[in-house]
Amino acid sequence: MNFLVASTDAASAGGGSLSFFLIYIVIIGLFFYLMIIRPQNQEKKKREAINNSLEVGDSVLTTAGFYGVIIDITEDTVIVEFGNNKNCRIPMQKSSIVQVEKPMDAAAAASATTENEKKDKN
Repeated sequence: MNFLVASTDAASAGGGSLSFFLIYIVIIGLFFYLMIIRPQNQEKKKREAINNSLEVGDSVLTTAGFYGVIIDITEDTVIVEFGNNKNCRIPMQKSSIVQVEKPMDAAAAASATTENEKKDKN
């Protein structure tokens, strides 16, 4: 009879251990989602938005750290012109573009800078 009582106590203790283990696994899964998977998905969406917004004439920054201007776009590649030399045109994958600056943004930033300089002189 004592054997039956001991076995039920062990079973109930094992059930508590199992529920603790499941909670622990859920917490680890949540941690991995919040720290690894979610930021990667956000970065992927950001890169897709950059790739979809590319237009001819945009100033871009590549993953190699080069600044250039897009002169032609195909489905998965772009041709980027580097510097003032018209002979330095390199085809690249769209995924190698990290940052895009629209021509309107550059003109607006330049005019804002010149206006601030004029105000500083007065």
